[in-house]
Amino acid sequence: MGSLILADGTVFSGESFGAPVDADGEVVFNTGMAGYVESLTDPSYEGQILVFTYPLIGNYGVPTEEKNEYGFAQNMESEHIHVRGVIISQGSEHFSHHSAASSLKRWLEHHKIPAITGVDTRALTKKLREHGVMLGRISQKGTESKTIEDPNTKNLVAEVSCKEPMTYEPKENAIGKSVIVFDCGIKNNILRSFLKRGVTVHRVPWDYDLASSPLKFDGVFISNGPGDPKSCVATIRQIQWSLKQNLPTFGICLGNQLLALAIGGDTFKLKYGHRGVNQPCIEHDAQGKPTKKCIITSQNHGFAVKPDQLPKGWHIWFTNANDGTVEGIRHESGRFFSVQFHPEATPGPEDANYLFDEFVKVLG
Repeated sequence: MGSLILADGTVFSGESFGAPVDADGEVVFNTGMAGYVESLTDPSYEGQILVFTYPLIGNYGVPTEEKNEYGFAQNMESEHIHVRGVIISQGSEHFSHHSAASSLKRWLEHHKIPAITGVDTRALTKKLREHGVMLGRISQKGTESKTIEDPNTKNLVAEVSCKEPMTYEPKENAIGKSVIVFDCGIKNNILRSFLKRGVTVHRVPWDYDLASSPLKFDGVFISNGPGDPKSCVATIRQIQWSLKQNLPTFGICLGNQLLALAIGGDTFKLKYGHRGVNQPCIEHDAQGKPTKKCIITSQNHGFAVKPDQLPKGWHIWFTNANDGTVEGIRHESGRFFSVQFHPEATPGPEDANYLFDEFVKVLG
């Protein structure tokens, strides 16, 4: 027996499916039908309890945790699970896939992550949509009441960022260009996306000082990551330095919010965020006016950029077709831009993958 106890006292009960431990965090939901391995290893979920709305999770198992030729996970988006807990309607203990090495249940147990199966995730999701994301606690003993720690009071980016700079050289098709990549909780497929385009990647901590760096680089990239972007003061200062040097600058997800803050814009917390693989986004022209081009995107964020506080020379690049929120910004020079969604996908559609090519072009 296990239960999810929300901060308002609401209890959702089911059966324990992962490690037999308690955990607390911010309860959020993801609407993707597949991609649970990539989602669970996405550092942007640090501090959160993840509810999968799709009713059957685990049926294709979990692949190996082997590392690729560059030394990071080949089949996952980071080196370990980042969620604090998992809530599902039906967890499959049996799996069938040619690349599977473990069941989801055994994988969660190995990483000491609790999960509950048999939960009415439809009712839970409806509650979160009506109320907004809430704090909650997974309890193995039913309805015991304890203080729930709010992960948003921490600098979660500092917890998931790398501690020392690391350089990855492309194994083939090198183009002689390199980028500084601020690791704010980066997904591995962003690294893969640069490397397969022949770009050398200098992966650095979230508070790395660019002005004193011995590294040579042609552009700056700011990654995705967890928590409130306003906690990343050090990263914001580095982005401001990059812009003053006229260095091509590209941000994804949290990177979009940090770029907006660096130029004097503002951010706010969404009621329940965008977490799924089918979010439609409308592209805007150079003047910030909507076009007829729509791409389907993968998303995982709880904060967004305010549309009315961009300085002169900056324009909205993409908006969400469902709720109109800002999904990208760019400077009229074409050298600085960012998107709220994930062009690297994993999981999700690859409609926006071309944005990496656009960034490589402006590296010179």
